[in-house]
Amino acid sequence: MKVMAFNGSPRKNWNTATLLEKALEGASSRGAETDLIHLYDLNYKGCISCFACKTKGGKSYGRCAVKDDLAPVFKHIEEADVVILGSPIYFGTVSGEMRSFMERLMFQYMTYADPPQSLFPKKIHTGFIYTMNVPEEQMKQRGYARHLGMNEMVLQMVFGSSEALFCFDTYQFEDYSKVVAGRFDPDKKAKRRKEIFPLDCEKAFEMGARLARKDAG
Repeated sequence: MKVMAFNGSPRKNWNTATLLEKALEGASSRGAETDLIHLYDLNYKGCISCFACKTKGGKSYGRCAVKDDLAPVFKHIEEADVVILGSPIYFGTVSGEMRSFMERLMFQYMTYADPPQSLFPKKIHTGFIYTMNVPEEQMKQRGYARHLGMNEMVLQMVFGSSEALFCFDTYQFEDYSKVVAGRFDPDKKAKRRKEIFPLDCEKAFEMGARLARKDAG
């Protein structure tokens, strides 16, 4: 069992990365081999619409033709049993690095057949961990859930299954006094970080353990 996680945050030791690490700890507890990749360490761009992955009889049919840092990553993903993505929410959606990664990862396997089909060589389980500065009620009011639900739908279509974990009202700064952030109560943020974030970490651990023991079929 091989489990890969992808950090779409520029920070390697904060909310998103921590939750991904906990998910991998959960997978490891089930005997899985794990790997965490920080997307901001890689050099790549989003889909360039060359359509080589859609060209009949082409040597890159069903595979991204762009040769950059994602090329070897995609090969490893095809060998994986579980893929877990993680991203902070920026302006209501995932980070730019994560969005570009998702374009490149999933578009190569999607066909324009009717009904749509996936060219990914097998079925695997996927998960998505989202971290955001807003509370749950604001996420719903602002329509985040509907937009982020599209990610789960496409992941399920391409890979076979998907689930999501949401972490709300996150602790953004180590010292709120050094930034202009008057809309937030530092004490409430610190209290939530101390009391709620550990529970989110437990949920991430459980996600990793659950996905690692599933049989994708």
